[in-house]
Amino acid sequence: MKFSTAADLHDLPDGRAVRFAGLVTVRQQPETASGVTFISLEDETGDVQLVVWRDALERQRPEILGSNLLAVKGRWQKEGEVRSIVVGHAKDLTSMLGSLSAPSRDFH
Repeated sequence: MKFSTAADLHDLPDGRAVRFAGLVTVRQQPETASGVTFISLEDETGDVQLVVWRDALERQRPEILGSNLLAVKGRWQKEGEVRSIVVGHAKDLTSMLGSLSAPSRDFH
């Protein structure tokens, strides 16, 4: 599927188009974030943080909030030591997990 690993992404320059897939470990939507949802994904090489703006969430709510294994396309954002993917498109790949249980810690 040609996804980058977390290790591949680490040193990419700001603004690069990227594809990544990983297990969802945390979803958060802080009240102070003006409708932005933050998601942590993990692959075998590390963690990647996602930034999901309100419009992307509204377009793909079931995939973004309901998946345990999530694939995303977006723009790599690197500001100093802070690195994340700004999500443009998301796809639920949970069915690929089979019987593996991989629950995330979600906001309430």
